[in-house]
Amino acid sequence: MICIVGNLPVLKVGHHHVVGYGTEWIDEALSRAAIASNRHDFPFIDDIRDGVMHYLEHRCPLRVLPLEDLYERMRVMLRKIGCDAIANNLVPLAPPITVSLVKSAREAGNGFELVFFCLLTEEINLLRECGAESIRFCDIKESASIMRGGKTTTKACQQLCSEIVAFLEGFRQDAQLKQRRITLSVDL
Repeated sequence: MICIVGNLPVLKVGHHHVVGYGTEWIDEALSRAAIASNRHDFPFIDDIRDGVMHYLEHRCPLRVLPLEDLYERMRVMLRKIGCDAIANNLVPLAPPITVSLVKSAREAGNGFELVFFCLLTEEINLLRECGAESIRFCDIKESASIMRGGKTTTKACQQLCSEIVAFLEGFRQDAQLKQRRITLSVDL
């Protein structure tokens, strides 16, 4: 099931707004909560997901809904149907997020790559804390161009693109060791 942007609120995850989200992340969060509650046979995941989607499509008065507020409503729903253990183990999981690196590049400015990498680290950590596990980064060439003074074809710009990709790959590998596993992907 894919959402129609006009019927569903935008989800706020950290500083990012997510539109056009599917439902697989809701299923995964409910499945994890059921397993953490030793309820491997929990049969109501589809029904709860459908209830959440009905709320989002027809009953949610907000156009921008913070992810943590949605999960609090899900916990209330689970408690109402007598699934307190699952509600207590429900940990927010965000839908897949796309992050443009242009904002961080502009904040860092021309020649300040170290600031850029610090901002990028902060952004990834914030998203992970908010429940993001699947993050796609885009506009790498444009970001490198901004930090190299608007030049996209220079060797220095291409080298910076490679450094950004290597940094994200290294961060992804480090993140695998932490409690919440994340998937980082890159679109040049």
